[in-house]
Parts: sequence; C-alpha cells; structure tokens
Amino acid sequence: MNLHEALRAAEDLRAADRPAAAVAAVARRLMRPPRLQRALRGSWLGHPLHPLMITVPIGAWVCASVLDARAGNEEAARRLTGIGLAAAPPTVLLGLADYDRLSRRQQRVGVVHAIANTAALACFTASYAARRQGAHVRGKLLSLLGLTAMGVGGALGGHLAYAQGAGVFRWQRPAEDGTVRPGPSTAVPV
Repeated sequence: MNLHEALRAAEDLRAADRPAAAVAAVARRLMRPPRLQRALRGSWLGHPLHPLMITVPIGAWVCASVLDARAGNEEAARRLTGIGLAAAPPTVLLGLADYDRLSRRQQRVGVVHAIANTAALACFTASYAARRQGAHVRGKLLSLLGLTAMGVGGALGGHLAYAQGAGVFRWQRPAEDGTVRPGPSTAVPV
C-alpha cells in the first residue's frame, strides 16, 4: 500500500463515523452564534482560517527541533515549543469551525487527522515539561515523536484539503478562465 492509498483508506474508515459525529455535534454547538461562525470559518477572507493558523505551531515545533540539533540552544527550543503549544488551541478551534460542514468521508479523514495531531500535541506538551525540568535529551526525543505524529496529521490534513477539496470554493466560484472570483450564486451561508 502506497502513501496515497493509506490516506484514502481513512475515507472508508467506518469506525470513525461515531467519533466524527460526536465531533461534528460539538462543532455545531460551538459555532451557534452567526458572528462567531463568520469570524472563525473565514467567510470574510474567502477561505478557511485553519490552514493559515497551522503554520504557527508547525513552524515553532520544526524550528525547535532544528535548534535541538546543536547544543546550547535548549532555552530557545523550549520557548519555541511553548509558542507552538500556545498556538495549538486556536488552531484546533479554527479546525472545529469547519468540521460540521464536511462530508461524511471528509469527517472520517478529519477525525483521524485530529487524533494524530492530538498525539503530536501530547508529545510536545511532554517535551515542554521535560525541557522545563532540565531533561533536554528526553525533551528532544519527545519533540521528534511529536514531529512524526504531526507529519501523519499533516498528511491527512493535506489529503482533506487537496485530495478531498474540503473548504474549496465555499465562498467563491471559479471563473471560466480558471481564476476565482466571488459569486453569490454559489456562496454558502455561514
């Protein structure tokens, strides 16, 4: 089985249906106020905000691991790990904002994406705690585990966005020449 087939397998994972429905119900409850929906779903920008926000924790954690490669950067790596942890809750919230709008197959991939990223978040949280206690080698190893889980989660998120088209043309429609422009006829109310 190649990587693409493995990612597609998540689309058919019926065991994810029950957790996916529970996550969608939570997302619907959180997104009840229309103003909150517009703000968090990104309709004002023309595309979802979650893909923009994920760059903050990913960037912080990757940079921390780069700094880990050389002795003497322990404090900077710990701080970057903390920045990634601080950026994680709003990133999760923005992902939840889009979740209930996904199809069943997309929700399956989304819930597996969330599980992988939760594992990554647990690793980075443990890494931060180890680093604060001066256990830098353990912190570095936990960061590497977190990067691995984050890579799996990122691959699933990429599959969700690029292969499954989650959030594509939600608030705009393609023109005949392939460019994208706003279109009220295809706009989805938020």
